[in-house]
Amino acid sequence: MTILVIAEHDNSELKGATLNTLAAAAAIGGDVHVLVAGQGCGAVAETAASAAGVSKVLVAESAALEHQLGEAMGDLVARIGSEYSHILAPATTTGKDFLPRAAALLDVNMMSDVIGVESADTFARPIYAGNAIATYQTSDAIKILTVRTTAFDAVAAEGGSAAIEAIEASDSAITEFVSEELAESDRPELTAAPIVISGGRGLQNGDNFTMLYQLADKLGAAVGASRAAVDAGFVPNDLQVGQTGKIVAPGLYVAVGISGAIQHLAGMKDSKVIVAINKDEEAPIFQVADYGLVADLFEAVPELEKLV
Repeated sequence: MTILVIAEHDNSELKGATLNTLAAAAAIGGDVHVLVAGQGCGAVAETAASAAGVSKVLVAESAALEHQLGEAMGDLVARIGSEYSHILAPATTTGKDFLPRAAALLDVNMMSDVIGVESADTFARPIYAGNAIATYQTSDAIKILTVRTTAFDAVAAEGGSAAIEAIEASDSAITEFVSEELAESDRPELTAAPIVISGGRGLQNGDNFTMLYQLADKLGAAVGASRAAVDAGFVPNDLQVGQTGKIVAPGLYVAVGISGAIQHLAGMKDSKVIVAINKDEEAPIFQVADYGLVADLFEAVPELEKLV
């Protein structure tokens, strides 16, 4: 049984989500190969080869793969995927783009957002906004999964010595990369930050998020938001945490002025420690919080910042 893990990277750095996905592969058992597809991604391949549990790294380089567009990646994964028993990718925007296409080309089902491995053919995934966990058994010859990375502890980034092998990649593609606009911030990436401070509709407007930014800067934390805050225009949608936003599981999650709708809880309830600040003692967020403070956030947050 040989498992293929698709590396998440930006052609210069291997993303941490790959190490979490490798942990899911290790739980399945068998030889683990990593596919690094891109352009000028040799350094990424070397990093992947050092990860624990990896026996081989496949490197596919071409101009068509530079931005990991769904069509080019899907075609590549489908072409080499028939040799594997399992194909795994992180459940990120990139993985969710190309892996369904690869599954269709291989004529097998795809299972999304896997959070548990019961056996080589049986997996668990959340349903109903995370309120229930469904266990699925698949009889497909090739099991194709996206992995919710917050559910698996990352494997060690060092200690491995896998062989690196170059494979053929096509330069032709039916789609063309035009441009991208990336939000730049000195704060940690939301999905990888050890501490996340999120604000909700209780902050009343976008200007009041300054309180959270100041606290986050002192703690070295990322800033997130509820869907209600994003929909109200307080902050951009790349800060949204929840079922339709980003899934996070930091060591510390601080929810400020967030009531705790089911959709938001689905994106953060796996956090190691949850702290909630809300003036409504009946707010659902307190049902999942490890520590709760019933207080006016406009008084509590400045006081908290003074103590940091």
